[in-house]
Amino acid sequence: MLEIKGNDFLLDGKKFHIYSGAVHYFRFLPEYWEDILIRLKLCGFNTVETYMPWNLHEKQPGSFDFSGRLDIVRFLKTAQKLGLYAIVRPGPYICAEWDFGGLPAWLLKDKSLRIRCMYKPYTDAVERYYREVFRRIAHLQHSSGGNIIAMQIENEYGSYGNDKKYLEFIRQLMLDSGSTELLFTSDGAEHNMLSGGTLDDVFKVANFGSRVPQAFGTLRQYQPTGPLMCGEFWNGWFDYWGKDERHHSRPAKEVADELWDMLSMDASFSFYTFCGGTNFGFTSGANFYDLYMPDVTSYDDDALLNEWGGYTEKYHAVREVLLKHQGIEPQPLPPEPERQNIGRVDLTESVSLMDSLDEIAVKEKSDFPETMEYFDQNSGLILYRSRLKGNYLGRLYLDGLADRAHVFINGSLKGIVYRNKKDCSLGVGTLKGDNVIDVLVEDMGRINYGPKMIEGKGVKQIRFNLQQLNGYDIFLLPLDNLERLDFSKGSTAVPAFLRGSFKAQPGKSCFVHTDNFKKGYVFVNGFNLGRYWSVGPQKSLYIPGSLLKEENEIILLELDGFKFKSERFVTVTDIHDIG
Repeated sequence: MLEIKGNDFLLDGKKFHIYSGAVHYFRFLPEYWEDILIRLKLCGFNTVETYMPWNLHEKQPGSFDFSGRLDIVRFLKTAQKLGLYAIVRPGPYICAEWDFGGLPAWLLKDKSLRIRCMYKPYTDAVERYYREVFRRIAHLQHSSGGNIIAMQIENEYGSYGNDKKYLEFIRQLMLDSGSTELLFTSDGAEHNMLSGGTLDDVFKVANFGSRVPQAFGTLRQYQPTGPLMCGEFWNGWFDYWGKDERHHSRPAKEVADELWDMLSMDASFSFYTFCGGTNFGFTSGANFYDLYMPDVTSYDDDALLNEWGGYTEKYHAVREVLLKHQGIEPQPLPPEPERQNIGRVDLTESVSLMDSLDEIAVKEKSDFPETMEYFDQNSGLILYRSRLKGNYLGRLYLDGLADRAHVFINGSLKGIVYRNKKDCSLGVGTLKGDNVIDVLVEDMGRINYGPKMIEGKGVKQIRFNLQQLNGYDIFLLPLDNLERLDFSKGSTAVPAFLRGSFKAQPGKSCFVHTDNFKKGYVFVNGFNLGRYWSVGPQKSLYIPGSLLKEENEIILLELDGFKFKSERFVTVTDIHDIG
């Protein structure tokens, strides 16, 4: 097992350095795991590190899923077959620019919820999840013949809280559940983070992306002896939606120079990320400082391998340093994943979302607005319908809007309200008689970092000036049943679903470009690729080749309207545009 002696790691009694790269199995389809891990090994790494997303593994309380791209056992065994060790970070919170930081949405049904502390309903749920996790992966620990050599306690806890009883609870729960390997905490290389997020007798690592000597110097004040390790070396960065945003990138030489600094200090490290992958469906998270900042669908992260597994200049620069340092002779690299160019795909059929509520929505009744989570909906859209009688003049307010709403009056779109607007209101003029008010709210990703994470999706209150509106039909739209759509209706009023078909070579990846559209989602053969938005910086969505067949269906849900009414088509090419 992995042990600490003096300032060194010992693995099975021999000095060992952890040269790790992060690969999140859940951000890839399993058909690509082995290819990515081979490239990790050939780059000079000896370990793979991964988070575990609680919200995918337990989508409803007590119902667990470890199949398909959630099959962590298969992922870890694939890594072991290739000679790679593993570090597992089971959460319960993972951050990772992932929806709600990996915490399940159903926790938010509890209106008294507290997270990442000793709130009993929360810790009871964590305990149930951890017991299930260790039931599945305990046998993959190194002491049992597997490749897991270390596990993390919580995740960057000092960025959130300082409840040492909670950290100790997580540690003891891991031990009681069957953990036998080295446990560690990881926090940013800042005094407040290391003060709040560490336990005295637990190994500590620091997370940073630059100024290696200074970062390790700060860590040494909390851990005077023991091996130095950077738990997350931020070799790239993530993107969020915004008209003034650009894709983040970092020069390869700068990363290589920082790597040399770590190696010269005899340090271990884990590159975050080696290959970032994709926030498929509704899985992307968001940050919130002064404004809500939702993350884009691509988790390219300016990593060593790009989103679709292609080599970058950074990969080659890091590989040169790592192989030279270890005295490893370079081996031939496998070719990049194959791509294909499809061309124009016409979207010849359409049906309005409002005309499809009977087919794809679940209808509930409520005296007042409730969030998605109240109705056990994890993600998607939610529609609030109320009726307003009388004579009204003024503004409609959407209090607690999360995140973006289309407001319809008597079936006509009145406007779009985004939560970053100062008062989340809309002028609607004069209304007389009987009127139907529809508020369609889009979930754009739960906050994954900081003090504002506890927030349901939808709207808390709808009012006309100061008057609350009561009495609602609420339509739940998780968008997981589009096979029920009736395109024979032929309606085109937005939000609208548009459908087309295209031929492809199975196994070859490509990218769908949505230049003729404004904002929405793309589904290929029933699989939700994720969100597009014309504000950028991301301009195309990745289609893994393993999703494709000879004949393929593509459906767009366009929320805002078409840029060019006569040009309802997408372009599918072999070029990825992430801005």
